Amino acid sequence: MSQQMESDVLVVGGGLAGIVTALECLRQGQRVTVVDRDTPARLGGLALWAFGGMALVDTPVQRRMKIKDSPEIAYRDWLRFGELGEADHLPKQWARYYVEHSRSEVYDWLTSQGLSFMPAVNWVERGMQGNGNTLPRYHVVWGTSQRLTTRMIELMREAGAPGRLQVLHQHEVTALETAAGAVCGATALNHANRATVQLKAPVVVLAMGGINGSLEQVRANWVPGRPMPSTMLNGAHPFADGKLHHLVAGLGGQITHAGEMWNYAAGVPHPQPHFEGHGLSLIPCKSALWLDHTGRRIGPEPMVVGFDTNLLCQRVAAQAKPYCWHLMNWRIASKEMALSGAEHNQRIRDHQLLMFLKETLLGNHRLVKQMVGESRHFLVDDTLAGLAAKMNALAGTNDVRPEVLQQTADHFDANFAMGLKVVNDEQIRRIEHARHWGPDKLRTCKPAPLQGRGAGPFIAIQTQLITRKSLGGLQTDLQSRVLNAAGSPVSGLYCVGEAAGFGGGGASGKRSLEGTFLPGCILTGRAAARSITGGRPS
Repeated sequence: MSQQMESDVLVVGGGLAGIVTALECLRQGQRVTVVDRDTPARLGGLALWAFGGMALVDTPVQRRMKIKDSPEIAYRDWLRFGELGEADHLPKQWARYYVEHSRSEVYDWLTSQGLSFMPAVNWVERGMQGNGNTLPRYHVVWGTSQRLTTRMIELMREAGAPGRLQVLHQHEVTALETAAGAVCGATALNHANRATVQLKAPVVVLAMGGINGSLEQVRANWVPGRPMPSTMLNGAHPFADGKLHHLVAGLGGQITHAGEMWNYAAGVPHPQPHFEGHGLSLIPCKSALWLDHTGRRIGPEPMVVGFDTNLLCQRVAAQAKPYCWHLMNWRIASKEMALSGAEHNQRIRDHQLLMFLKETLLGNHRLVKQMVGESRHFLVDDTLAGLAAKMNALAGTNDVRPEVLQQTADHFDANFAMGLKVVNDEQIRRIEHARHWGPDKLRTCKPAPLQGRGAGPFIAIQTQLITRKSLGGLQTDLQSRVLNAAGSPVSGLYCVGEAAGFGGGGASGKRSLEGTFLPGCILTGRAAARSITGGRPS
């Protein structure tokens, strides 16, 4: 026997995009039902665990740092780096909307809701030839995305307090209901008691995330001709499996750019996995050497983080074996090592400003020790020969010969024989370039020999490609309405956030300027709510 529930708006998915949509609809007097597959403690989806970086344009933080940004500059960077084509009309519309409204509808709105940003802007995704972000625009939410998400949940519950909000946890939508050519609700399965629930609503908003939580879907949609590793870790949400995408396609919705993904190049298995294949994404050290499975430096152009994540992923995927080694010393690791997400950025997450400043200035030895203690993929030894033995033991091979690893380190260290003035190494040049920007200088070592006195012990980290976000999704217009093959809205159906490729079915194209995902969830969610209610933004 099935239960029946009615509301004005049905939101499928309890991630950030769905929560923002629900919040804005509630503030306009709508009755809202939110259906989420996860447990109550995990309401918020992937955003609950994310770091909280946002690419924002012409903000007060940028102005204080004398960065002269503008929507015109950002749009030019976006189109060039994302390689958006002539046919990408809807993605381009969303890209322009993003750069023109990220200040007012994201930065200003979030600060008005009681959130704040850290006082420095970081410079990421610069592009290998300067074709990415031409200036710093990566802002970090103080409290990480965890505080952002919990605050949005608080506000949603406050707005729905008169009894206009229903949140169904551990419910999976298995079908969309239609009548007279319009979507009018959904059928959900309650995983707690296996009962079905009929959810009636004249408007359905899809906010179920992308496809990258399913490695099967990742492989099925991989762009032909691009190298694909034999193994990958899962850094997305396991419920982001693409099932509803295909269900909507059966109703006439259009899935575009499904093969474009924002994966990361340096993942390690989570020491306490939340699900099978769960990985952590490292923010690799700029000063670490990326080595292949034999301990040789990957080249001829060295790999350096912070310039082109998409290219890093392709180079990792093209290796003979599905993993790389990061070689560094303790000096580098304590200064530069970081992990993406709220879980391992507790100083920012928990508003511990003094400890954050201390670890930034003196080194985050705590995090390095934690990962060495918790993860078998972090190896430490006083000698390169001893490190090579541990690398082979972990990999179950004899691929890394001690003399080869020693030669790799010696060849790099030879750059410093006559001082930094005559260094001719591309990685060192890029590090020096990054250090010209103050916030990067604080987190990047001055180039020095790996085998320098007092810099040890040596560290090797075994990493592999890790999935993260879908850049493609269901085609939507600027009102977040799902479109059919003729470009007309599917009546009663909206799509927001990652499920919509962060707008238009793929607003970022082939590459993101990084930090466009959380704002994309907010912008698409608020646009949907305005269209549904005919109201003004709150």
